[in-house]
Amino acid sequence: MYKELALALGLGTVVALVFLKKRKSVLKAHDGWWGVGACHQGPEDDSIRPFKVETTSEEIEDLHRRLDQTRSFPSLEDSQFNYGFNSKYLEKVVSYWRNDFNWRKQVDKLNKYPHFKTKIEGIDIHYVHVKPKSLAEGTRAVPLMMVHGWPGSFYEFYGIIPLLTEPSSPDDITFEIICPSIPGYGFSEAPHKKGFDGVCAAHIFNKLMKRLGFNQYYVQGGDWGSLITTNMAQLEPNAVKGLHINFAPPGKAGLLMMLSILFGRRFPKLFGFTEHDVKRLFPTMEKLVVDAIRETGYMHIQSTKPDTAGRGLNDSPVGLAAYILEKFSTWTDPEFKNLEDGGLERKFSLDDLLTNVMIYWTSKSIISSMRFYKENFSKGLNQPHAKLPVYVPSGVASFPNELMHSPKSWVTQKYHKLKTYTPMARGGHFAAMEEPQLLAEDVQILLQFKLLYNDRSLL
Repeated sequence: MYKELALALGLGTVVALVFLKKRKSVLKAHDGWWGVGACHQGPEDDSIRPFKVETTSEEIEDLHRRLDQTRSFPSLEDSQFNYGFNSKYLEKVVSYWRNDFNWRKQVDKLNKYPHFKTKIEGIDIHYVHVKPKSLAEGTRAVPLMMVHGWPGSFYEFYGIIPLLTEPSSPDDITFEIICPSIPGYGFSEAPHKKGFDGVCAAHIFNKLMKRLGFNQYYVQGGDWGSLITTNMAQLEPNAVKGLHINFAPPGKAGLLMMLSILFGRRFPKLFGFTEHDVKRLFPTMEKLVVDAIRETGYMHIQSTKPDTAGRGLNDSPVGLAAYILEKFSTWTDPEFKNLEDGGLERKFSLDDLLTNVMIYWTSKSIISSMRFYKENFSKGLNQPHAKLPVYVPSGVASFPNELMHSPKSWVTQKYHKLKTYTPMARGGHFAAMEEPQLLAEDVQILLQFKLLYNDRSLL
């Protein structure tokens, strides 16, 4: 009898420990107050207000005056984009911006989709909400939130929205798209308090989806958007039915990762490495250390003293354009740094690039967007969300020119229900803007492959 009692107690202890461990594996977030001053008493204003992007003659005249008064400085001979934005090509960009770019026309383009604002935790949250124009009888659209990063904006998704809300194939899933601006970016109000990081943004965006009437939904993101949507899944695994990301930086270095770095070049098949994996990871010092240092100077500035550098960018439209568009060059293809024009017009139009810059300029959001780095990195790299796996069914689109590369075996260490991992044919960091068709197809593949076959509750 005593043996049976001891065995029962032992099993009970094991079950209790497992249960407690599972409880600890759920990411927690608390309601915050990011508005001015003390938290207001009483219920939060949960009204949803239509919003339109607008401009004035005074705004355009001020921009033109600043463009006219910019002080040029020559680049070094034969330097291309290796020292940053090439001055000769920048003069062309400024000339186009001043004489040919039509901001009023682009404002009309921004307003082609419905915009809204709603106040959550003391700050106004801006978002674009696009519903499909038509649906087959007996079906309904699947809600999908798409989250941008830095130095992008909600405008990155304007090319992919029609592909997902009005798919060409009758077999494809039809989506209802919600594209918010991260607080402090674009037309979302900046937090007025310190400490607003990715988990805080995820908490607010989960609240936004529930305010819109969605109890279950899907999320997609790149850059900061991949962190925020991952945090959304960690916070609300029962609400977030699936997660798709196109940026999966290497996570915490565990034993498997260290072994694969040490021996993966010699024994690639042992770690499931492809030829592309080997090309992107080795030699390790050059690919994982030197390249990272070479391309992350901006991150060190923004993670430490964003307000200092940001003040200059907030005053100078030319400085702002150079700072932002240099990323659209190198992060699209690292080889573009060897071109006089940075290869910018090989993948994007100047109208689209300058529209993204104008969203930062007119909303005066560059400083607050840069602060997001300090809020995330100042808390250290060992935050709870960094140590927790993701149990939501997930998919990763691995673009060949992405800033950092993570082989599938590394990704599965974080995303325990990885359903799809797609090595993409081409493309870089700004995938939704550069390759909207490829990204839309991969989102479709994820949901059709596994998620909706197992759970059709959202159809």
